[in-house]
Amino acid sequence: MPTISHDLDELEATMQRQGLTLVRRRGYGVEIIGSEEAKRHSISLLALNHLDDSDLFGQFQDQTVTHPITAQLLDMIGKDNFKKLEQALWELNDDWPNTLSESDYTRMLIKLSVALTRIGNHCLVAANTYDHSKVIPLLQSLMDALDLQLPLEEQRYLSQLLDNEAFPESSLLIHHEDMPTLEGVKQLIQYVEKHLNLTLTEDHSLEEGLIQHIKPAFQRILDGIAIRNPMLVQIKKDYSSLFSIVRGGVQEVYAHIKVPDEEIGYIAMHFGASLERLKPFPRKIRAVLVCTSGIGSSKLLAVKIAKELPQIELIGHYSWYEATRLPASRYDLIISTVDLPLKPDRYIKLSPMLSPEETNKLRAYIEGTTLKKVNPAIAAEAEASGQSPMDRLLLLQLYSGVVLRLLDGFHVHDLAMQHGLVDLAEQLPRMLSLFDKPYIDRHNDKITEQLLARERQGSLVIPDTELALLHTRSEWIEEPLLALYRFDRPLILSEDGEMKAKQALMMLGPMKLDPYSLELLSEISAMLLLPELLTVLAHGHAASIKLFISKKLEAYIKTKLDWRES
Repeated sequence: MPTISHDLDELEATMQRQGLTLVRRRGYGVEIIGSEEAKRHSISLLALNHLDDSDLFGQFQDQTVTHPITAQLLDMIGKDNFKKLEQALWELNDDWPNTLSESDYTRMLIKLSVALTRIGNHCLVAANTYDHSKVIPLLQSLMDALDLQLPLEEQRYLSQLLDNEAFPESSLLIHHEDMPTLEGVKQLIQYVEKHLNLTLTEDHSLEEGLIQHIKPAFQRILDGIAIRNPMLVQIKKDYSSLFSIVRGGVQEVYAHIKVPDEEIGYIAMHFGASLERLKPFPRKIRAVLVCTSGIGSSKLLAVKIAKELPQIELIGHYSWYEATRLPASRYDLIISTVDLPLKPDRYIKLSPMLSPEETNKLRAYIEGTTLKKVNPAIAAEAEASGQSPMDRLLLLQLYSGVVLRLLDGFHVHDLAMQHGLVDLAEQLPRMLSLFDKPYIDRHNDKITEQLLARERQGSLVIPDTELALLHTRSEWIEEPLLALYRFDRPLILSEDGEMKAKQALMMLGPMKLDPYSLELLSEISAMLLLPELLTVLAHGHAASIKLFISKKLEAYIKTKLDWRES
C-alpha cells in the first residue's frame, strides 16, 4: 500500500499538468476524471513515452505481444485502427502535404488512432465545443477511405486535430518557424567549432539537420514527453570529448531549458556525422537507409557505413512507410534499425552505432545474400539513372531560374511615414501595392490579414537589429516575390508598441510552391543572421543587395549539387 500511495502521489501531479483530476477515496477506489480531450491527450502521451516503432509497426503476421503493459497500451490506442489509418493516409498522400517528419507523422497517427478508439468505446467530446470549427477535406477523404460515420462534433474535433498536426504553417521558412530557432542553431555550431578548432558553418547538412531536430525535440521536453536514447552509453564512450563540448554548448545557448543527456546524445550525433562527412569515400552497392531514432542517428549510421564499407552507395534515407513500398528494382539492400515487414533477403537490421561485430555482419550479409541476387542489367540501369552531369545541369537550371526571377523583381522602397500611420496593420496595404501586381491589388486585404496572422505567431524582428522579416504563403499570390522597405521612423509591429523596425524584408510565395523556390527563399531568410547582409540591407542600393544574395545562393547551390571544379 505505501508503494502504491507513493506512485499515485507522483501520478497526481502529472494528471494535474494534463488537465485531469485523480480521485482517490476509501471505499470508492481510484478514478481519473476530466474532459475527453484531456484523456485522449494523456493516452497519446503514454503511447509516445512507452511505445517504440517496433511496437507500433513491427508486430506483423499476428505475432503475440508478450509484455502486458505494451499490450494494454496498444489496446488503448487501438492497434487495428492505427494500421488502417496508416494505410488510408498513405493512399491519400496526394491529397495532403506529406512533408511531415517521421516522428510527427507517427504522433499524428497515434492521436488519430486514440480518438477513433475512444469514439468506438462511446467516449465522445462534449457537444457544442467545436461549433465554429469546419470539417476539412482531408478528414472527409479519410472517412470515405475507412468507411466511417462520425458525429458532427467528432468530425470538427478531428478536423482541428488534423489541421494542427498534418498541415504546416503557411511559412516560407522550410525547417524553422522563427528566426530564434535558426539563431540558436548557428550559435551552437559556432560554440562547437570554437572548441574543436574546426570549420563547420559551411556544412548545410549539419545546420538543416539540427534545425529539423532541435525545435520539435525541445518542445517534447517542455511537454513532458520522456526522451529515450538507447545508444547513450555507447555515444558517451565513443564520443566522450564531443559529447562534453556539445553539452556545454547546449547549456550555454539554451540556458532556459533543462536538456537531458539523452537529448544531448542525439544532438552530439549530428556533429559526429558532420565530422565524419569531412572524409570522402567511394560507393558502389545501392542501399536504402531506414532509421527511426532520429535524423542525427541516421546520418551518423550513414557515414559509419560509408567509412567501414565504402562499396555501399546510400541512395537515400527513407521512413519505414516509404521503404516498405519502394520497388525492389530501386535498391539492392535496405539497412534498418527496426524490424520491417519484409522478407529477410531484402533488409538487414543494425544498430545506429554500427559496432565492429555488426560491420562484419553487414559485410557477410552483402557477400552471402545481396551480391548473389544483384541483376547486372538492373545495376547498369541504376548507374545510368544516377545524378549525371546532365542531371546536375538541369537542377542548376531550375535553381538559377528561381534566383534570377526572384532577384529580377526585387526592389528597395524608401517610405515616408504619414502622421498616425505608424503601425504594421495600417502600412501593409500600402507596402503590398508597391509590388504593382494586379492579383495582389485584388486581394490586398486578404494577404494583409495573412501577414498579420504570421506576426501574431511570433517575433518578426531579427535579434539585435532594426530589421523585420514579413513572410507568408497564400492562395492569392501567384509567384515568389521579394522586396525591402525602409522607413523614415520606426514602424510599430506589436500592439504594446514594444516591437519596432526601421527596415522590413517581405517574402511572399504561392501556397503551392515548388520545393526549389521554397528552399532558396528559406536560405535567404537564413542569411539574415549574417552581419554583412544586415549592413547592406540597411545602407546598400538594390544592386549591391542583389549581388550579395546572388553570391551566397551561388555558393549554396554548388554545395547542394556537390559541384566540383575539374
